[in-house]
Amino acid sequence: MTVELGRAANRTINVGLGANAVLAALKTVFGILGHSGALLADGINSTSDVAYYVVVKVFMAFAHKPPDREHPFGHRQLESIAALTVGAFVITTAIAIFWDAINSVYDVITAGGSPSHVSQLTLWIALLTVAAKIFLTLYTKRTAALTGNAAILALARDHRNDIFSAAGASIGILISRSGYSWGDPLVGAIVAIVVLLTGIQIVRESSADLMDSVPSDALERQAREGLRDLPGLIAVEEVQSHRFGPYLVLYVTIGVNGALTVAQGDQIASEVERILCSEIALVRRVYVHYHPAETLRS
Repeated sequence: MTVELGRAANRTINVGLGANAVLAALKTVFGILGHSGALLADGINSTSDVAYYVVVKVFMAFAHKPPDREHPFGHRQLESIAALTVGAFVITTAIAIFWDAINSVYDVITAGGSPSHVSQLTLWIALLTVAAKIFLTLYTKRTAALTGNAAILALARDHRNDIFSAAGASIGILISRSGYSWGDPLVGAIVAIVVLLTGIQIVRESSADLMDSVPSDALERQAREGLRDLPGLIAVEEVQSHRFGPYLVLYVTIGVNGALTVAQGDQIASEVERILCSEIALVRRVYVHYHPAETLRS
């Protein structure tokens, strides 16, 4: 990642951190003063956002350290670890909100439930959160697309979750103000399920990066297509990949004419490296193993 892209990622984290801190304070304070359990729960959700934004910021600082002897490809996999941390926080928060919401619904129903006197101001705070999170989602997704950063993409998805969470809080407040006190926690439980599913998606994707999952069919087809007309290349036997943050390292096995000299085979291998690095975005290095094509056919 260039210095400029690193600054863009850090700027996006700072904007999200500042916005979540302000929203967390507003929703928590007015959720308590305005007697809105939905807004208070959303405020707790934003407070957890602040906590793992700090975690992501720390991980990102280490991820930008230059390569060293122990980490020759750099430290960019810390971005995937940061994304995994975000996903874990999202899942934990979703489960806590869901459990609290279900308990609240049960308590309201078994107690007979009386209309809640929820302040009108809490509705405006919830709607303000929806507007702010729409902006943050679009802004963060644009940075994620620009940088290819897994942690930034995870934060963009969390902002998107917060849109549903705040919208759910708004609906719950409206239902409560209409005299149905069970509506507020019930909507919160539904929102928690949506948040939980997104957290699971974040964990699955970041775990796949860390587990060195095989390249997608599209990536392998792109590699084979790029090498199809290379003179001297008889076969592409295998394409494997290894991720380092947003970057890829490819391991390619090719077959060449067994009558070629070592120098000629090395020249073909070097051309394979050049083509793949230039034609496939985010490929940082290519390792090529070549041997006689007859060996491949045996």
